[in-house]
Order: sequence, then structure tokens, then C-alpha cells
Amino acid sequence: MDLESSVAALSALAQPTRLEVFRLLVRNEPHGLAAGEIAKLAGVPHNTMSTHLNILSRTGLVSAKRDGRSIVYRVDLSAVRGFFVYLLKDCCDGRPELCQPLLEDLTPCCQPAGAACA
Repeated sequence: MDLESSVAALSALAQPTRLEVFRLLVRNEPHGLAAGEIAKLAGVPHNTMSTHLNILSRTGLVSAKRDGRSIVYRVDLSAVRGFFVYLLKDCCDGRPELCQPLLEDLTPCCQPAGAACA
């Protein structure tokens, strides 16, 4: 990840519908969701959702794969990891103890299925 692609990702996620869709896709990993299902769950018309999904896909944070007549969208967890590493690379100026609370906040989200995220 570099400055330009990070700015593109932040810009894409700075729109409420796209941020909601990104979070929806994160919750539905590793299977992803079909475009029509995403539009239905988000309450957005299909053509509008198509535009939002294309913008998210161009950032590399979301990928699309054809499955029969549907296009299934998934979060690219490797790209998301790269994005966050880029944002936090110089975290706390070499003082990792200052970043520890951030890491602790992320840990509950990585628990096995059935464990709730705060």
C-alpha cells in the first residue's frame, strides 16, 4: 500500500453507503455476498449499488468474482491488512506500548465464530 492507494481507499470508505457495505462484507467473510443481496440488505437500488461496489473494488479492498449469473463480492483481507499496516506503520514513533491498546481493541474481532465483536 502506498500514499495514493491509501487516499483512494479512505476516499471510498468516506461515503456512508460504501462504508456500510464494506462492514457488511467484513461480517460475511469468508463467503462474501452477491451484489443483489448487498443491495437488498443495504436498501439501495441495484444500479446505485453497482456504482458503489465498483468504487470499492477499484481500491483493492474488495474483490469481485462471477458465480454463475451473480457477482460475489468479498473483502480482500490481505489488502485490508496492508492498508492498516500502512496507516499504522510508524505507530507511536517506535514505542509499541503506546499502540498496545489499539491491538487489544482489535483482538476481540478476531475471535472464533460465535464470539461477539465489541
